[in-house]
Amino acid sequence: MAQRAALGPEREYARLPFVAAPKLVPEPARTPSEQRIHESLVSPPMTKRALANPTILVFDSGLGGLTVYREIARVRPDARYVYAADDAFFPYNAMDERRLIARALDLMERLITEHRPDLVVIACNTASTIVLPSLRAQLSVPFVGTVPAIKPACAASRSKRVSVLGTEATVKREYTKALIREFAGDCQVTLVGSARLAALAEAALAGNEVEDAEISSEIAPCFIDDGGARTDTIVLACTHYPLLADRLTRLAPWQVNFIDPAPAIARRVVDLIGPAVNGQAPATPEVMFSSGRTPPSALWTWLNGSARPAPSPRGAARLHPPR
Repeated sequence: MAQRAALGPEREYARLPFVAAPKLVPEPARTPSEQRIHESLVSPPMTKRALANPTILVFDSGLGGLTVYREIARVRPDARYVYAADDAFFPYNAMDERRLIARALDLMERLITEHRPDLVVIACNTASTIVLPSLRAQLSVPFVGTVPAIKPACAASRSKRVSVLGTEATVKREYTKALIREFAGDCQVTLVGSARLAALAEAALAGNEVEDAEISSEIAPCFIDDGGARTDTIVLACTHYPLLADRLTRLAPWQVNFIDPAPAIARRVVDLIGPAVNGQAPATPEVMFSSGRTPPSALWTWLNGSARPAPSPRGAARLHPPR
């Protein structure tokens, strides 16, 4: 599927197998139309303010939000973190939209009441596309969502062939199509909805065997070769996918740039609440799962990615019983 939007001046970019969205393109001034989309999809209605030792709640349907957590923890190592995974309903892609909105509102009200976060990061593309407007309308805490990095991907592409790899729910949403209309320019954009890749990422992180062929079949539709040009940039529009970063790079039929949105989310957090303001030792993250399961040992490695004290495997709390 191809859509079009304004493209900035051509730039030279390093040939990296995996790149972070905010490092690809210096942030240009936004047009009024771009600003409206940015504010509706990303920016919570809040006054920017520097906060010392803030409490930041990172929320996802599973373990994909760890890729976002780690980037935020690197830029705000002084913060207190709560990581909440609604894994009893993973994957959100399979849920009815009205039920998902009701579920997320219920969970978020409980989490905010209990933990009093200064900022909430919805580290899930599907939840951001479906639930974020309701959360912002009904709750006063500022939210940062996760948006497919279509603009920097199209600006970086030399072949003008970009694929957006996300869950089936994310690629169907009008907001994803609106981003393409606004920012694709003369790029041809292919939307690829994967039914299994997020679950494969969870399984791999849990230490279960995941065959290369399973991953290859999910990413194969991203690689388009029309004879004159072929895909050179792939947007990872699900936070689970960077958990498979090394394997995605290895299994790609040719070299492409995979765009990970997590660094852009971390930059947005710093934009809203400022950088770390003191050297206070970081606290142990609080982790909770709605399923009550024992989290995989690899979880603690991800949580400790910024030299933060890792909780013991017994430190994961129960979110609240699924309804």
